[in-house]
Amino acid sequence: MTQRLLIDRQDLRSTRWDEAPARALADGEVRFRIDRFALTANNITYAAFGDAMHYWDFFPSGDAASGCLPVWGFGTATESRHEAVAVGERVYGYWPIADELIVQPARANAAGFLDGAEHRRALHTIYNHYVRCAADPGYRAEREAEQALLRPLFTTSFLIDDFVADNASFGAQQVLLSSASSKTAYGTAFCLAQRRGQAGALRIVGLTSAGNLAFTRSLGCYDEVLSYDELAKLERGMPAVYIDFSGSAGLRRQIHEAFDTNLMHSCSVGGTHWDELGAKGANRDLPGPRPTLFFAPAQASKRIEQWGAGGLQQRLAAAWIAFMQPVTSAQTPWLRVVSGQGRQAVEAVYRELLDGRTAPQDGHVLSLAA
Repeated sequence: MTQRLLIDRQDLRSTRWDEAPARALADGEVRFRIDRFALTANNITYAAFGDAMHYWDFFPSGDAASGCLPVWGFGTATESRHEAVAVGERVYGYWPIADELIVQPARANAAGFLDGAEHRRALHTIYNHYVRCAADPGYRAEREAEQALLRPLFTTSFLIDDFVADNASFGAQQVLLSSASSKTAYGTAFCLAQRRGQAGALRIVGLTSAGNLAFTRSLGCYDEVLSYDELAKLERGMPAVYIDFSGSAGLRRQIHEAFDTNLMHSCSVGGTHWDELGAKGANRDLPGPRPTLFFAPAQASKRIEQWGAGGLQQRLAAAWIAFMQPVTSAQTPWLRVVSGQGRQAVEAVYRELLDGRTAPQDGHVLSLAA
């Protein structure tokens, strides 16, 4: 029997487990056991934007009312009827919250392959690509948990930093990051901080809750960290870019009203306040620039055209390896891996994330595989 978690697409708090007999493989298919996957606030954003951004389309549930939530992690081929993938091969990529996935490898090469299943062909390549661990320049077996937790988030962080630099920082002198204790936010701050000392480097300001102030300041990648009730301390006369990781409509309005024409760009990335995402009227009559959704695959596609897929992968791997140093520091690690096994563990973490109760330093890596 196979098992997977189904989520009500209109009520993210409503979940159920689906079981079905494992089906036989057709020619050209490979069965992967999903060994371990990360579950973070980023996945809650996938659910909140599931219809608008087609995240529900990757792993159809067979029921229009429910969806399989995508997660990032590792799988091992347990059965193969495709010459390009051997039994026992380990890959990193996009999976449902389940114990197995059948894929149809396409465009396979030494680095990896795409899932060429019909329903995935119209979806973005970055989510359909499975990386062979043996060929991944950033892979370290002992760092699988960190990769599952942070690699997809850090890829977004890397591309946000690249997007801002690619647009000459929109003429800004500082960058404001909400939910500054979140993993994608501090990954972005880390990348931005690597530009210190260069012409046009931005002052990096983190905004977070009072309870996360100490942790966020301890990261060392922000020039200043303020709590949400300290917004009056912001340098409003200094042109700014706002990168919104919180999704809070109220906070967004405060930032826009505070900076007005000095806000050079307003970028929405995700949402720890997932229940406010896409709220009707949230952006109505906002001063300053219209908030725009940052779509990482679009920036990745641009760089693949300019640098080639290998060039982007090499740059990303170098940045990732540098990022791993503070993340895994023996003295003051930025991340604490928390492992869990089975349905109860998965449900508990999912609900904790929905409620925003996860400690910022914790990263949950889970498994349903026997």
